[in-house]
Amino acid sequence: MSHIQNSINIDEHYLNSLPFPALVMNNNGHVTLWGKFAEQQFGFTASEIIGQASPLITENLLHMLPQETLEQIVQNESYTYIENIQVYTQTNDEITTSLLAKPFTEQGECFILVMFVLPQLLMKPTSTDNALEGLQQGLESTFMTVLLDQDGFIVECNQNFLKISQWTPKRVIGKTFWQLFPDNSASEKITNTIWRNLSHGLTWQGEVEKISKSGQPYWVLLTAIPTFNSKTNEQQYMLLEKDITKAKTIQHQLEKIAYIDTETGLMNAHRLENIISTMIDEQKHFSFVYLSIDKFYTLKELQDHPSDHNLITEFTNRMKMYFQDSTMARINENDFVVITPLSEWFIQGFLAYLQQHPIYNSNVAVPISISGGITRFPEDQSTFSQLMKASIATISSVRESGGDKIVSLSKATHKALNRKALIEKRLLQALDQKNLKVLYQPQVNIESGKITAVEALVRWEDEVIGVVTPDELIPIAEETGLINNIGSFMLEKACEQALIWKKAGFDLKVGINSSVREFRDKNMAKAVLDTLAKTGCPASLLQIEITEKFALEAEAATFITQQMRKLENEGIVFVLDDFGTGYGSFRYMQILPIDTLKIDQTFTRSLMKSEKTQKLMLGMVQLGKSMDLNVVAEGVETAEQANLLKSFGCDTIQGYHISKPVTPEEIEILLVK
Repeated sequence: MSHIQNSINIDEHYLNSLPFPALVMNNNGHVTLWGKFAEQQFGFTASEIIGQASPLITENLLHMLPQETLEQIVQNESYTYIENIQVYTQTNDEITTSLLAKPFTEQGECFILVMFVLPQLLMKPTSTDNALEGLQQGLESTFMTVLLDQDGFIVECNQNFLKISQWTPKRVIGKTFWQLFPDNSASEKITNTIWRNLSHGLTWQGEVEKISKSGQPYWVLLTAIPTFNSKTNEQQYMLLEKDITKAKTIQHQLEKIAYIDTETGLMNAHRLENIISTMIDEQKHFSFVYLSIDKFYTLKELQDHPSDHNLITEFTNRMKMYFQDSTMARINENDFVVITPLSEWFIQGFLAYLQQHPIYNSNVAVPISISGGITRFPEDQSTFSQLMKASIATISSVRESGGDKIVSLSKATHKALNRKALIEKRLLQALDQKNLKVLYQPQVNIESGKITAVEALVRWEDEVIGVVTPDELIPIAEETGLINNIGSFMLEKACEQALIWKKAGFDLKVGINSSVREFRDKNMAKAVLDTLAKTGCPASLLQIEITEKFALEAEAATFITQQMRKLENEGIVFVLDDFGTGYGSFRYMQILPIDTLKIDQTFTRSLMKSEKTQKLMLGMVQLGKSMDLNVVAEGVETAEQANLLKSFGCDTIQGYHISKPVTPEEIEILLVK
C-alpha cells in the first residue's frame, strides 16, 4: 500500500475537501460515505444513498454501469480510471464524466474512494493563459519549487531548488518529500503535519529546516499546496520555498545574546527553562541546585570600587571550577542555578571550597556565605516552575535558620509544596467553573434562642485533590491573589441567599469574611454596593467580618477606613473576627466602624478548663459591652459553655453546639424548629 494510503484518514471531511464529487463504497458496492459536493451535483442526499438497506450504487447513480466494470473497480489493487461514463442524478438527468477509483483499507477492511472528474470542473484555457504563464515564470524565478506526486515522490523541481539544495535532477527526482528534511523527531513531527494537511486538501505555510545533499542545514519559508493534474487525473502537491537561512542565522545569534548573561557568560533564566523542559521531556535525572549569595548588597558596599564586578565574576569562576561539566545559569544579580548529576554531599562541599578559595577585596577575604537548596527531578518535583518554587522555599528556610547552608527539603515538605501547587492550579479552574460551594453556620441570640445571623463559609471538594479546608485554601488564595475572586464569589452568593431568605420571611443577616487585600483595591466599596444592587439584596442584611490584622492596617490607611465608612452609611455591619488572637491595639476599635466583637474559638475551647481563661473572656465581653458592641463567642460546643457565656453577658453564640456549617435548606429547617 502506498504512503498516502497509510497516512490519510478518509472521512467525510476529506471527501468535502476534494475538488470533485466523491464517495466511498465497500466491496459489496454499497456507499459508506457521501460527500457534500456529490450531493450538490447529483441531488441524492446522504440518507437516500448510504446504508445497508440502500440499493447497490449500480442501481441508482451508476445504473448504466455494467456489473463486470464494478467488479473490476472493486478487485483492482491500484488506481482505476474510466473515461466517458454516464452518471444519473436524482431527477434522472444524465451526466457524462470520468471516474477515478482508488482502493484503501481502514481497520483491516477494504474500501474504494470514487471521484467523478466532471469536465466543467476542470481548468479550461482562457484569455488569461498569458497572465498565468507570466505568474508561473515569476514564481519560478523567485521561489524554489518542488512538485510531488500523490505518494510524496519528487517528480519535478526548478533550478533555484537545485542551487540551494545542491542536488542534481538525476539524484533528486524519485526521492521522497521526507528525505528533504533532517532525520530527527522535531522534523518528523512537522513533516507529518504538512503531509496531513496536503492529504486533506489543505494548504500549509511556515518556517522549516531542510538539509542539502551534503547534509548541511538550511531554512526556508515553505508554502505547500495541493493541486490536481488534469492530464493524468492524479493528485499532486506543489512546494514553494523561499530561502531564509541568513535571516534565521541572525535570529539564532540574537537569541544566543538574549539567552546569555553578559557579565558572567552563564545562560539566563529563560534559556535555563528551555533546557530544563527538554531534560524533563527526555526524563533525565538531575539535581536542581539553587545558590543565593547572602547579604549581597552589603557585600557590594564593602568593595572599593562600586563599578567593579569582581565579586560576581570571582564567584562565577569558583562555581565553574567546582561544578565542572555541569549546566549553570544566573537567575538574577545574586542567585544562580547548577544542573548536575553530582551527589548531595559533593554539592554541599561547595561551601568548604569557597572557604578554601576565598574571594579577596583589597587583599582582605570577603566574608561570603551561601544559602542553597537541592531539589531532585523527578523524585522531588516534576516541572521547572515547581523546581523554582521549591528552591525559593528552601532558600527562605535556610536564611531563617542563619544561612550559609545547602540543604534538601524533606519528602513531607516537597509533598506539601506539590499539593500547594496543585491547589493553586485547580483553584483557578474551580473559580472559572464555579465549583466552590457555600455553607452557612448559624449564630443564636442567647436570650431568645433564635437564629439571628449566619456566617457564609467557603467549601471546596475537588475531584482530583479531594477536600480542601478553609485553613488550607485561604492562605494560598491570599498569597496568589485569588482571594479577591473568592471574595467576589462569596459576596454574590451570600447576597443572593440573604434575599431568598428575606422573601421566605426569614430576616437573617449573612456574614462574609473579607481580607485587607480586597480592601486595598480603592474600588472595593463600589464593588460591594454594585453586587447588592445587582442581586437586589438590602445592605442591612450583609455583615463583613474582618480580622485584627485587617483592622491594624485599616487604622493606618485612610482610604480603607473611608471605604468602610461608606459601606456603613449604606447599612452594612462590620464584625471584628478572631478577637484576642491578633495585635494588642485597641485604637482601631475607636477609629473603625465596628459593630460586633467576635471572640475567637481558642478561648471558648478552654473556657471550662481554665479559671484564667474564664476571667479573660469575661473581661473581653465586658470590654465589648462597654463600647456598645454586640459580642459573639464562636466555637461553642457544649451547653455548659453556652450557660457560662450567658452569665458573662455575651449576646450571641456560634459553634457546633448550635450547628456545624450546613446548606441553606438545612438552615431553613433550623429556623422553623
